[in-house]
Amino acid sequence: MTQALTLPINLYPEKGLSAYLRAVNALPVLSVSEERKLARRYHKHNDLEAARRLVMSNLRNVARIARGFSGYGLPQADLIQEGNIGLMKAVKHYDPARKVRLMSFAVHWIKAEIYDYVLRNWRIVKVATTKSQRKLFFNLRKSRERLGWMTRGEVERLSEKLDVSRETVQEMEGRMSHADVAFDADNDADDDNYHVAPAGYLQDMRYNPEVLATKSDQEDTRQTQLRTALTSLDARSRDIIQRRWLDENKPTLHELADEYGISAERIRQIEMKALDVMKDALEA
Repeated sequence: MTQALTLPINLYPEKGLSAYLRAVNALPVLSVSEERKLARRYHKHNDLEAARRLVMSNLRNVARIARGFSGYGLPQADLIQEGNIGLMKAVKHYDPARKVRLMSFAVHWIKAEIYDYVLRNWRIVKVATTKSQRKLFFNLRKSRERLGWMTRGEVERLSEKLDVSRETVQEMEGRMSHADVAFDADNDADDDNYHVAPAGYLQDMRYNPEVLATKSDQEDTRQTQLRTALTSLDARSRDIIQRRWLDENKPTLHELADEYGISAERIRQIEMKALDVMKDALEA
């Protein structure tokens, strides 16, 4: 439904947030009976018009929820758009037989989409990757008692409250306290605002003689090991491996089967056995 159901063009936040908010706040609110009737129509008859009315009547609530994420510095229109996707997913899974209002059910879906968007876009480098880090990300800001770095006691209390280790709390605090830095320096920056960009002190190791020599030695070693492993095979097996894995134009199993006068399955068995022999030779 999220692909088939679309909003009218004048109800997209990026068309103008103020106008969008005025429009969605002017949309009629459905009664309990109207909501359940429309939900039954959608689920029984796949009536997209009924689904559209369910979504439209709750767009104001999505905008209200999205305002709660304004502290992350992301465009409000984008937060609302992600929340609207969550609302449409909620309508798809909503069961009116449970006798729960759609919005009560949809809150989880709306917030889940916004959470995911914030984590993907808050920083260029991902600030939260594990489950415990994601949990911390959305609780650390509102759980801190004051501005500035947390004391040991605050770290311990937050660690116990969120059921994560103290090290995880401290690591996330450090991640959230540092902003992204441009790789190249701003040429227009004055002396007061100038800072050394990473491009000024990070080395380009691609053409470092030591790195190039190491890579060359490693490649020579791999080639020697490969040649040694191939010599451990009989002539037929070596030919099959060479042509199936090392040559640029690789024949199919059936082409080799016709050439050797055996079945394609037999060629596959020879190939797999040869690979096992080579693996043993490489590991020896």
